[in-house]
Amino acid sequence: MKKQLAHRILLIAAALLSCSALQAQPVRIALLKYNGGGDWYANPTSLPNLIEFCNKNIGTNINPEPSTVDVGSFDLFNYPFVHLTGHGNIVFSESDVLNLRKYLEAGGFLHIDNNYGIEQYVRREMKKVFPDQEFVELPFNHDIYHTAYHFNNGLPKIHEHDNLPPQGFGLFVDGRLVCFFSHECDLGDGWEDIAVHNDSPEKHLEALQMGANIISYVFSH
Repeated sequence: MKKQLAHRILLIAAALLSCSALQAQPVRIALLKYNGGGDWYANPTSLPNLIEFCNKNIGTNINPEPSTVDVGSFDLFNYPFVHLTGHGNIVFSESDVLNLRKYLEAGGFLHIDNNYGIEQYVRREMKKVFPDQEFVELPFNHDIYHTAYHFNNGLPKIHEHDNLPPQGFGLFVDGRLVCFFSHECDLGDGWEDIAVHNDSPEKHLEALQMGANIISYVFSH
């Protein structure tokens, strides 16, 4: 078991090292596939647009084509950053829970974006991953809001859901932020092609800049 975990840590470390623009091979990030019936595949243009923005504006070297990885797959350890979104139910099996926990403990990062309607499932399933933890709201002075761009009031409001303010929640392992949950914000919709949701150029840019902050935070921490 220790050898297996050490191998996984090395995979994460190798992926993080390849984030440098000096590396010949770009790093890959991935969309997380899960069971339960929710549309994990929502927002197909969001990650490609975010990657393009980050490579152009904050000097990252990310493969322009995001991967798709199953939450229970050993391949998860090839990606320093994975993104989960959708509108419906999410169910992690026991093996999914174990795999995701080891991935996050080994240095991986999970961004969960509430496209709409997944909060109850996110909280239920992440409680399986870290039974002794609760999501905590991050203060506006947290680094994730002030890496590449400054968001002095926390997450930007991209789309209205329930007329509530946007909130950013986190889960920590040994003081390290391993999961960021963007709620009542809809960053993923904002990353999509403008024509998909008829967002204004200003909202589209705001969403991409906040996404770039998350990527920058992951690669620098």
